[in-house]
Amino acid sequence: MPHAHENVRATEATGGLIPRTVFESRGIQVMITERPTLNGPTLRVGGAMVYVKRNRWAATHRGRGLRMEYGGDRYRLWAVNRREYAVMREADNEDRGVTVKVRESGIAKWKRVEVSVSGRALAADIALAVVFAGVDRSVLTRRGAVRAGFSRIFHVAMDTAMG
Repeated sequence: MPHAHENVRATEATGGLIPRTVFESRGIQVMITERPTLNGPTLRVGGAMVYVKRNRWAATHRGRGLRMEYGGDRYRLWAVNRREYAVMREADNEDRGVTVKVRESGIAKWKRVEVSVSGRALAADIALAVVFAGVDRSVLTRRGAVRAGFSRIFHVAMDTAMG
């Protein structure tokens, strides 16, 4: 559920079997958004910091995806399409990794999230995947990135014209 303060947008995932996960974005861009964006994020799982970076100029969905590091594991988030995304914990010498796919359906209060897992998931894997259902991920698709760019230009132009 998204939370709104003056210059902060946040969403969190909580539950009995997953650690509390909080995603926040700060800055001037949050004034024009309902949900937190992938610009300037802070992500915590169970109080521990998750390091996040992304290449906003990449040509492919996977290239534009988020790269995260948490608890010694590396994760990637990418858009499958507008309503579906995946979070993958990369394989290492101790584990084969896991992919968690999340598909959204419905609108407003009828919104539903379907989660499917391939591999052996940890609670943090599920929490990281689910928290992004409350985040504006539109910039992960090419069309969404173009729309977001025009939207920001329009809002900045309106702000300068108004005041």
